[in-house]
Amino acid sequence: MSHDLVTVDQAAEQLKLHPKTVLRHIRDGRLPAARIGKAYRIDRAKLDAFAGVVSSRADARDDVRATCIVDIPRMTPEGAERMATFLNAAAMTGNAKTSPLHVNTAFDPLAQTLKVVVIGNPSDAARLLEMLQLQLGGAHDRRGLSER
Repeated sequence: MSHDLVTVDQAAEQLKLHPKTVLRHIRDGRLPAARIGKAYRIDRAKLDAFAGVVSSRADARDDVRATCIVDIPRMTPEGAERMATFLNAAAMTGNAKTSPLHVNTAFDPLAQTLKVVVIGNPSDAARLLEMLQLQLGGAHDRRGLSER
């Protein structure tokens, strides 16, 4: 696998920064670079990641998405609202390297059920489902589930 390397000056031009600022980022460890002789070289993929550029050469596995639907019975309106707030907050704390995690909830007051739809990277979705399961384990203690 060949690596496309750029100089500090080229990186500074791409980032629209002064070369000394790029060097400071390298020395602080925020921008990975290799020292070759007396100069630094930066892998273009790492520079793009630092700049927040989405590479068109991204691995195809990054496009894999999982869709999960969870049906939670015996929920009170208050419990459903707490659960929806918790899940949306948890989804926003996801991995910045993967695509965003989408969470939708729908509460049916007649059936007293909460439906949760999770769409995202499989590992992020799995983590969110684990948190959901932990929340449900403690929900009986907080009376978030109705007694039917």
